[in-house]
Amino acid sequence: MKVIKSLKVAAVAIAASALSLSASAQDNTLLGAGSTFVYPLFSKIFAEYATKTNVKVNYQSIGSGGGILQLTNKTVDFGGSDAPLNADQAKKIGAPVLHIPMASGAVVVTYNVPGLTTGLNLNGAVLGDIYLGKITSWNDPKIAALNKGTKLPETPIVVIHRSDGSGTSFIFTDYLTKVNADWAAKVGKASAVNWPAGLGGKGNEGVAGLVKQTPGAIGYNELAYAIQNKMAYADIANKTGKFITPTLESTTLSSNVELPANAEVSLTNTDNPKGYPITSFTWALIYKEQKYSDRSAARAKELLKLLWFNIHDGQKNCAPLNYAPLSKSAVKVAEKILKSATYDGKAIL
Repeated sequence: MKVIKSLKVAAVAIAASALSLSASAQDNTLLGAGSTFVYPLFSKIFAEYATKTNVKVNYQSIGSGGGILQLTNKTVDFGGSDAPLNADQAKKIGAPVLHIPMASGAVVVTYNVPGLTTGLNLNGAVLGDIYLGKITSWNDPKIAALNKGTKLPETPIVVIHRSDGSGTSFIFTDYLTKVNADWAAKVGKASAVNWPAGLGGKGNEGVAGLVKQTPGAIGYNELAYAIQNKMAYADIANKTGKFITPTLESTTLSSNVELPANAEVSLTNTDNPKGYPITSFTWALIYKEQKYSDRSAARAKELLKLLWFNIHDGQKNCAPLNYAPLSKSAVKVAEKILKSATYDGKAIL
């Protein structure tokens, strides 16, 4: 697949381009890598930032797991992740890492069902059973019960999931763990899990490509990817049992929560009766102490200025791309986190 090949090339490119942070500083380029979930938004914000400041950002969309690895290896200035660091990742990094919220977005359940001319309703119990390999055809009675009056074909279900370490997978499995007891017991939540069934695609791009070209496929993608690729996606039942269409409005309703001081919070399976239940913040990850390797104070300052722009002026780019912008209270939390970053023990901002 061209998409998957291009992502492999990107992963190689970042390894090459990130050999020396000090060298890249000479051409006014900051380096980032990670989340494909946030890539459409970052692309827009970083292009605008380069126009305004002449500071370029080379962000490689290689998945949250890849971004965390690059941050661990100190070959990028920041990582992009849709999942907070877990205990093992934090231990490998061995130094405090700040999680700065950038926006929130929806993970949608995409599908390619030949002959289906209406929308599709799903809930967590059925979705989990599909991904467990327990429901294998589109006309299964459990799916039919959620879609009364809809003629469903006998087409076999082809499960598509991420093959790389993925924040999108973390969001999706975090949701399934909350709503499907069998999934919680057998698989659980993580950026990379042992998938019981299906085919893997690399990145949101890879999953979208596989779903589009595979009759009977079901997958999960960030909302912007589904819209850009003109893909069908399901309404998902929330806690109230109401089927919610993933939109900017329903994502925003799910995201309207008070952030803790470290900004690490799960939004899935929201209590909001009108909120979409598979929603998450996405974070930029940076070292709290920015003096490491041969980094300069000037480079650390440029990084924080970029992230400050993201949580302020950059937020106007969220809604047009179907991401929920940070609330005023979330911006205040993000500001406080950024102000806690230091260089040689002294505040940068």
